[in-house]
Amino acid sequence: MSDQLKWFKSSYSDNEGGNCVEVARSGAIHVRDSKSAPTGPQFQVSPPAWAAFIAAVQPGA
Repeated sequence: MSDQLKWFKSSYSDNEGGNCVEVARSGAIHVRDSKSAPTGPQFQVSPPAWAAFIAAVQPGA
C-alpha cells in the first residue's frame, strides 16, 4: 500500500536530513518518518483524529 500512496513532506520539515515527517491521504491519513521510508514503519489515523491533532498542535491552541 505504501508504494501506491502519494507522500508529501511536512512544511515544517527541513531539507537538511533533520526531522522529516511525510503524510499521505487515502481515506485515512498515513504518517511516516522520511528517513525510514519507504520500508519503515508508518501509522494511519482517521481524518477526524488527524484534524483534532492538527487543531491541538496549532500555535495558541
